[in-house]
Amino acid sequence: MLRKPIFNLLWLLIFALTLHKLVIIVLPKRFKRYELRNMLEKGLVQIYTGDGKGKTTAAFGLALRAAGQGNKVLIYQFLKPPSLDIGERFALQLGAVRIRIEALDVPWDVSKSLEDKQAVATVQAEISEVLKRIAQTAEKRFYDVLILDEIVFCLSKNLAKFEDVKRIIDKRATGVEIVLTGRNASKELIEMADLVTEMKNIKHPFDKGIPARRGIEF
Repeated sequence: MLRKPIFNLLWLLIFALTLHKLVIIVLPKRFKRYELRNMLEKGLVQIYTGDGKGKTTAAFGLALRAAGQGNKVLIYQFLKPPSLDIGERFALQLGAVRIRIEALDVPWDVSKSLEDKQAVATVQAEISEVLKRIAQTAEKRFYDVLILDEIVFCLSKNLAKFEDVKRIIDKRATGVEIVLTGRNASKELIEMADLVTEMKNIKHPFDKGIPARRGIEF
């Protein structure tokens, strides 16, 4: 009759010792790099533009790399409201890496809203306020890497002011890296950047009528 309680007690002791080893020995070593931030001495400006797929994907990849080296990262998504079903956003919200993601909380329909004067005016006002806050964030270096997803497209459609983006770049702390994504980067914006990559659409599943796939396109 005593065998079962003793057997259970033994397993409980083994589990406790294993958990102790995980918490006291393994986890501190694994996450030690997060105790020391890899402060960038000089942040640059990057632009991912073009009509091809991969601009946001590239920016998120860079975010993961930066966070993996102990940097604090902020991703702000424009024209992609919180209600939008986006896989990378869900993954980051699990909290496994030091990346904060925010989104402009304004309804936006990619195919219709540009023709809606009220929708455009609302988005313009909201973006202007957000960029002012991000400028302060960049100046005080609350984050080492700032990713402004789709801001280049916003500039091309006059939803954002060039002066507001320029202020973020000019007034940021020395070690803050800026990444801007979106189609149709202007010559003026490109001149301000240190790195510009253009994604060119050679071939796309959309051309065959294949719709966007969960986990791949969003």
